[in-house]
Amino acid sequence: MDVNEPLPLLGGLPPAAFMRRHWQKKPLLIRQAVPDAGMLLNRAGLLTLAGQPDVESRLILGTTSSGDTWKMRHGPFTRRAFPPRARAGWTVLVQGVDLHLDAARRLLDRFRFVPEARLDDVMVSYATDGGGVGPHFDSYDVFLLQLHGRRRWRIGRQKDLRLRDGLPVKILQDFRPEQTFDLDAGDMLYLPPRYAHDGVALGECMTLSVGFQSPARGTLAGELLQRLAQDTDDLLGDALYKDPGQPAVPSPGAIPAALQDFARDALQRMLADPALMARALGEFLTEPKAQVWFVPADAELPAEGAVRLDRKTRMMYDDAHVFINGESYRAGGRDATLMRRLSDARRLTAREHGVASAAARELLQEWAQAGWVHGDGTA
Repeated sequence: MDVNEPLPLLGGLPPAAFMRRHWQKKPLLIRQAVPDAGMLLNRAGLLTLAGQPDVESRLILGTTSSGDTWKMRHGPFTRRAFPPRARAGWTVLVQGVDLHLDAARRLLDRFRFVPEARLDDVMVSYATDGGGVGPHFDSYDVFLLQLHGRRRWRIGRQKDLRLRDGLPVKILQDFRPEQTFDLDAGDMLYLPPRYAHDGVALGECMTLSVGFQSPARGTLAGELLQRLAQDTDDLLGDALYKDPGQPAVPSPGAIPAALQDFARDALQRMLADPALMARALGEFLTEPKAQVWFVPADAELPAEGAVRLDRKTRMMYDDAHVFINGESYRAGGRDATLMRRLSDARRLTAREHGVASAAARELLQEWAQAGWVHGDGTA
């Protein structure tokens, strides 16, 4: 992708300009960002997904954003679990639609002017007239794309982010909108993190949101330490704490300063190697979500032809590694260039696949058997 070329998805803005002017800064309304958005999914298809056990879904019932009658249930749902279409004020939300529909994955790929490490998932909601989830804020960037019908969005950049108590959904105590937009099918609204918003269906409607993961510092540190801890024997050896000069103490409950230093030194040694930290980060960022599994291939990857990543596969790289679905591989030279191409484009052409080394082909074959990559059948 040429990030300096105008992009219809962004209303004619080049991705570079969008990231500079709007990303994590201010909203952007794009009329007819995806004119054929309605082709992606219909109501029946969404409700079918909501009934599958490997799909995360929610049903939210509410009257108005100021009422106390909000209820939330978690799927999977049978068709009888849904209220009648004539009943106003209910919403079904389905997470991770890109994991289950190739069309949703292709739509998600259109936003890859943002690093893959930040892309999270595609959520789709269906709502009857007046349906919504109430005024709230997200802690991440989001693009809100209207698929069918119309939805009214009220937004505001407020500092008061207190939530109402005792509700199953996170609703702002004192929502103060500053702007209102009515979105028709194909229109899209970008909102930075913590931008308060409330979307209400004007009749039946379906809305798609593209979310971007933004791990909290504490969560990220905990994940990295946990992964590094798996290699502590290799990193630190089996050196034991020794204190041959320890004197007798009158206060045995006090932790010796030398033991504190020993523990501090162990942690510092574990964190000192930047390559190990980079490996742990890449493995964490590409780890599939808990509900994701792959179907192993029952045939080998064709020796010729294009190769593509499975829609559920997460693949990234750094200067020394290639990461795929929580696994890391040292990579260098021509094979590293090839694997980075696969990560960036999510496919290799037949020509690119044809020049891969024997080692790279063997690795691709392993990934194919795991269901992570597939033969594309195109050039």
